[in-house]
Amino acid sequence: QPEVGKPMRNCYSLPGPDFTYGMYLHKRDGGVAEAIGHWDAVKAKPHVRVVPRDFVTMGRMAVGEGCTTAREFTLYYKFKDIRCKDEGILRYGCKIPPGMTFDRPARPSTPFFDIMQHRYKELWMESQRARTVVQHVVKKKVGILQQCFPLLDVRGNRTTILRTHPPPAKEESFWHPQRFETVGTPH
Repeated sequence: QPEVGKPMRNCYSLPGPDFTYGMYLHKRDGGVAEAIGHWDAVKAKPHVRVVPRDFVTMGRMAVGEGCTTAREFTLYYKFKDIRCKDEGILRYGCKIPPGMTFDRPARPSTPFFDIMQHRYKELWMESQRARTVVQHVVKKKVGILQQCFPLLDVRGNRTTILRTHPPPAKEESFWHPQRFETVGTPH
């Protein structure tokens, strides 16, 4: 019976202190000194890239030689083995051309002299001044347009113009159809 409030113990006994869990490698287990001093270097196998056959060119040349049946084409393909031209596609194992880089290009370094002289602050201030000048010119043009055409709201569309200047109300017409005019008045 298990003890109250405690889990039931299993029936397996643990191995002694000299037992190693997992796989013990005698030849590689030399500690930190061997790991730092003797790196296991794996030599890469040379990658031979096979260029695919160019069946379009071979077929064109076979027709030029007078091949007409499938058997003649097969024999011609065995006789003439033309491969596709290597277009310099970089694949695993190819040599990279000198000067070619991958990833994004590095940002140009920021001139330290410009930082010390607050050059970037001055450039920002000049752009802000130019922006305010442009805003003043635009406001003057809008003011002139509104003086010349007071009903024209430059920023408004038809709906805003009709809200500010509603059209005059139509007068009610007292016209009635002819058939209702012959009705007599009550006495």
